[in-house]
Order: sequence, then C-alpha cells, then structure tokens
Amino acid sequence: MKNGPDVPDSGLPGDATEAERLRFLVNHAILAPSGHNTQPWLFKPGDCFLDLFADRSRALPVVDPQGRELTISCGAALEHLAIAARFFGSELTIDVLPDPSGPDHLARVRLGRRITPGTGDIRMFQAIPNRRTTRAWYENRVLPDHLCNMCRALAEQSGVELVLISDEKRRWEIAGLVAEGDRIQFADPGFRRELAAWVRSRRSKTRDGISGEAFGMPDVLSPLGALIIRTFDLGRKVAAGDRDRIVSGSPLLAVMSSRDDDPANWIDTGRALARVLLTLTASGATASYLNQPIEVETLRPRLGDVAGTRRVLQLLMRFGYGPASGPAARRPVDEVLI
Repeated sequence: MKNGPDVPDSGLPGDATEAERLRFLVNHAILAPSGHNTQPWLFKPGDCFLDLFADRSRALPVVDPQGRELTISCGAALEHLAIAARFFGSELTIDVLPDPSGPDHLARVRLGRRITPGTGDIRMFQAIPNRRTTRAWYENRVLPDHLCNMCRALAEQSGVELVLISDEKRRWEIAGLVAEGDRIQFADPGFRRELAAWVRSRRSKTRDGISGEAFGMPDVLSPLGALIIRTFDLGRKVAAGDRDRIVSGSPLLAVMSSRDDDPANWIDTGRALARVLLTLTASGATASYLNQPIEVETLRPRLGDVAGTRRVLQLLMRFGYGPASGPAARRPVDEVLI
C-alpha cells in the first residue's frame, strides 16, 4: 500500500479469517440496485469462499418471468463485492455459475492476490452508499464526453455494449415505446398487483420495496399508493408522465445490450451496470430505469432498431443530473446470509 493512495481500514482485526473478510464485504454488496428494490440475493459463507445465490422468493414473475432482471441485480451485487474487495486491497477470484445442477448458485468468490487499489476503484467504492435511482426530471445538460467514454469502456469490460442516445428524434421514438409499454403493462391486473405488492414506506419492517415518493407522493402515503396502483389502470397517466420526462427531462438515454440472453450474460450485464452507476455517482450524475420496452417482448426488437444495435437488449436507462433523493430501504446483512 505504500505507493498508492491512503485506504481506510475495514475495521476488521489484522488476524481476521478469510471467511470474516468475505462476510464483511457483503455489507457493500447489499447496497446494489435491484428491480423494485427486491434485493433478490443470498450469500452463503464457507471457510475460504463466499457463494452468491438467487433468492427466487423475491422474484417478479409477471414483469420478469425468466428471472433476467433478478439475475442482473445479483450480478450488480457481485460487482459491489469485487469493488469493495479491491478497495480493501484484494482481488477477488470469481467462478460464475459454478454448479450446472444448481441454477440459483450464481457465483463462488474467493479472496485472491493482494493489490493496491487504483483511483477508479476508490472512487467507485466511495460512491456505493451515495448511489440513488432518481426518477425526477434531469437538468438540460448532457454528460461530458470523457464520462460517457469511461462508462462505455467500463461496460465493455464485461462484454456489454452501452449505446448512449442524445439526439431528439430518437429520444422521441423511445419515449413513444416507453409510453406504449406503460399502457400495456398497467392494463394487466397481474402487473398492477405485483407492482403494488412492492410499494411500501421506507419505514416498513420489511426494509425493501419502492417508496411512494417514486410515484410523486409522500413516503408515509405509500400504502395508499399501493392501493391505487392495484385498483386502477393508470397506464395513460403514467405513459404521459414518462413521455414528458424523457422528452424534456432526460438529455441522455442509455441502452445496455449483451451478446446472448442467458444467465451468464445477465450476470455480466449486472456487473457492468454496477460499475457504470457508481462511476456516474462519483461524478455527480444519476440514473433511472425505463425498462418497459424490454419487459414487453413485442417492443424489444423495435427498441433495438431505434438504438441501432442487433445485440440482445438488457436495460434501458436515463442518465443526467438531477435532484438528490433519499436512500432506498435495505435489509441487514444477517437477513441475506444463509
């Protein structure tokens, strides 16, 4: 560490075991993003390794029937582990999908060689507690070129393509696809029930889910918001709001795509997502999701045409500079350990 920047100690004693060090890293993994803030991950410590499992009890079978977004979320948690490990001076050895007979066993990680963290490692780690999904309108300014290029390069490290879209014509076309997706999804009572089941106050004992603030109401009224979502088809209203937010309050849209549509590529997408979001956060920017045209299968190829890619679309987001928002609820480490 002598030749690198000063790195705060993890708080663990110098004689901490590998199992204790890996368990400590989970504190940072649980701050990863996830669909509906479901936090669909479980960790099982071993003597000298840590296993990551998908928690199917937190699946979203209507909006995510294949578990694609669930696996992407777990991939983001895996990357948080790796970033935290590098910050504290260790490379992780990661074995993805180590058990062909256990599809929920997504990764096994071990502490590898000692390293000196680079500036990027430190910036991403320090951004972990500050990362937010900001659904409000963004300022009318795009990200600087060097930040865009950095985000593309970070995604490419996992074989993920990041297409950034700022021209008005294509943003209008994507706004139309998002609005169409809103109308299709909210017309489905099953979708509304599933979404409503995850809308709850940050004060909820479950410590997960989406605050009513995401839908423009005080957090304390989250139960009322859930009732309204469950009961009424709000598709037209949501579609109109999303269209306006994209056209007038989203100077930069982002599409992430992979080579194939399988769990390995979903994990890679999640890892790329984590790096990109933390880099944005470290630079004072923010992001939110617009995945409706990907979740509605008939719209997915149309979005690919607008984005100009023939790869498999995985995520649609908006990047920009927006107001600060409160932290999402988080479960404690003990609840995610097997």
